[in-house]
Amino acid sequence: MQTASAPADRATDLASSVLLTMRQMGVVALPRNYEIFYEALSGSNHELSLEVVGLSKRPTQDDLDRIARKYFDSSNDSAAVEHARETVAKELEEIASILRKERSHVEKFGRVLDQTAEGLNGRLVSKDLLQKIVEVMAVATSSTIDHGKQVANQLSEKSNELETVKSKLEEYKRLANTDQLTQIWNRRAFDREIADIYNSNRGILFKALILADIDRFKEINDRFGHPVGDRVLQSIADIFRSSIRADMFVARTGGEEFALIVDGASEEATFEIADRIRMLIEQTPFVNPQTNASYGSVTISMGICMASEAESPEDLYSKCDRTLYRSKVTGRNRVTRFSTLSERAGKSWMLYRKD
Repeated sequence: MQTASAPADRATDLASSVLLTMRQMGVVALPRNYEIFYEALSGSNHELSLEVVGLSKRPTQDDLDRIARKYFDSSNDSAAVEHARETVAKELEEIASILRKERSHVEKFGRVLDQTAEGLNGRLVSKDLLQKIVEVMAVATSSTIDHGKQVANQLSEKSNELETVKSKLEEYKRLANTDQLTQIWNRRAFDREIADIYNSNRGILFKALILADIDRFKEINDRFGHPVGDRVLQSIADIFRSSIRADMFVARTGGEEFALIVDGASEEATFEIADRIRMLIEQTPFVNPQTNASYGSVTISMGICMASEAESPEDLYSKCDRTLYRSKVTGRNRVTRFSTLSERAGKSWMLYRKD
């Protein structure tokens, strides 16, 4: 029988395995190297795991840095943002130039009006002179109107170009916060969303966290291969997405772990949401799309904690992780509420938070 220390044991075992593997391969214990091997051994990134397996027995630091750049380097995002910044700065300078020219043109037209007014002031004007003045003013006015239209068109074009830049930035932001495999939110977006709960009293009073973990997912990967495991993850993400309101937040926060932030529901209603999703997953046939061969039943364990039962985002995640672990050790394929745990106070469960 597993004990309450099992989550910590799992984390400790993984950390020990990472350090042992690095020593065996002669890898220097740099933080960036540790990150590579941690992600590879945890199985949260299948492609990264394959890259590490494909390394030589004594990989060079250049080999490791290449992997780090490929999977962890955010320079591409930074380059995109820098390019957008330069484009915006250029467009704003061109807009300022257009407005300066327009100001100069309007001031010139104003001087023509002033000079004409001064010329007419107190003077007897013949019909011919008045005709010439009208013609000059008509030309000046027409020129000013045409110039104004050109300026309006130029500003409209610049506005459209800035809207394009804005759209690209929004797309970069969406991609940075989206899990590539499942196309739902990723851990980065989740960390921001859970932190936002405690920025207002409303969030604390009306929000809840559901954590979910696929049961025996490693066995699925070992038996059928990672491509099948990936399809299972995609199918479960689709079930989550189709089973909740559009304004609810669902993310893949780890290899086979998902998180759902529920807004405006009681604990009982939150439990019903979680349990409905659990049953849908249990009842969904997971089959090979080409052969229709069954991969067997897939189930999921879940934990619930109301935001009002925690003091911070970290505390909420930790307590919800405890309830998820309780679902695991009491038989899997079930939903546990934090409010039902008997040991709700005491030892800090932040030690068991999965990062």
